[in-house]
Amino acid sequence: MSQETTPASAEELAAAIEELTQYRERLVTEMTDTAKKAKIKKSKMMGVLEPELVKIDNALEALKTQHAATH
Repeated sequence: MSQETTPASAEELAAAIEELTQYRERLVTEMTDTAKKAKIKKSKMMGVLEPELVKIDNALEALKTQHAATH
């Protein structure tokens, strides 16, 4: 059985955008700190982190587009 979902409200979308933005910032900060402690070069750390950041950025862009459409 499939369930119908109701479209997210502008407020819900704004909250999701804010949470995902905070998650992205926290992820970069924590990974940078961990890399420093482990003496890993920032370029190597970013190479590992970049695919995840691309996914987050794509999700953020989709949410922002959807949010703009609700206005």
